Amino acid sequence: MMHAVGKKSFLDRLPMNVWRYRQLVAAVTRREIQGKYRGSWLGALWSLLIPLSLLAIYTFVFGVIFQARWPSSNGLDENFAALLFCGIIIHGFFAEVMTRSPRLIVENSNYVKRVVFPLDILAWTTTFSALFHFCISLVILFGFVLIWANGLFWTILLVPVILLPLVILLIGLSWLLSSMGVYLRDLQYVCNFLATALIFLSPVFYPMSAVPDSFATAMRINPLTFYIDAMRDVVVLGVMPDWSAYTVALVISVVIFILGYLFFNRVRHGFADVL
Repeated sequence: MMHAVGKKSFLDRLPMNVWRYRQLVAAVTRREIQGKYRGSWLGALWSLLIPLSLLAIYTFVFGVIFQARWPSSNGLDENFAALLFCGIIIHGFFAEVMTRSPRLIVENSNYVKRVVFPLDILAWTTTFSALFHFCISLVILFGFVLIWANGLFWTILLVPVILLPLVILLIGLSWLLSSMGVYLRDLQYVCNFLATALIFLSPVFYPMSAVPDSFATAMRINPLTFYIDAMRDVVVLGVMPDWSAYTVALVISVVIFILGYLFFNRVRHGFADVL
């Protein structure tokens, strides 16, 4: 009997136990999404209008004014805006979690001293909130490719497969940054800078083929590179992603996920003293 109780206690500490708090996760995520637009006239409609407006701007600036063409795009050069938008929304998803996480525990300090509140679910809610906005942008991208390109390819069914390791990575990263942000308040400024820098240091505005060989290895280390390329492959170009790179990305994501969870639980006991 004691063995069974101990085993249950151990399982309750696992991050997968988020299923137990699924209703709480859903409620907090919904509150976070609604809070972002609280007080605005259009409310959550902004989550649709902003990416739609950005896509229209990209189409006009790069397609009409610059008449930009994308190398190795399988004859879809007119879809520079779609290829560019793939990079923009992946970066936006990553950047939203990265910049939000350092302040996550500090801004929810009222939960810290509540023994019954599972603080670790805040990383899930932040990631799911960012995923909600990403999915809206993704639907707009699908519509754009459907109308302005040669139609959608069956490879779009692989989008959830591509997103899975990214979501796992972001949850782990959120655990790391949120726990570190309690003790290092300057971390939020570092993350804001890195989020801005990553949009230029990632293949968002250019393909990997345009990167000089001397910098290609460094670019491959960038965690966003695979996800941007894979999203372009399955949504716009209709080709299979690099499965060997996917495997590496999945392993890295799981490692970050586990390390983030362990680190969060190691330092969470000191949150109340600092806050």
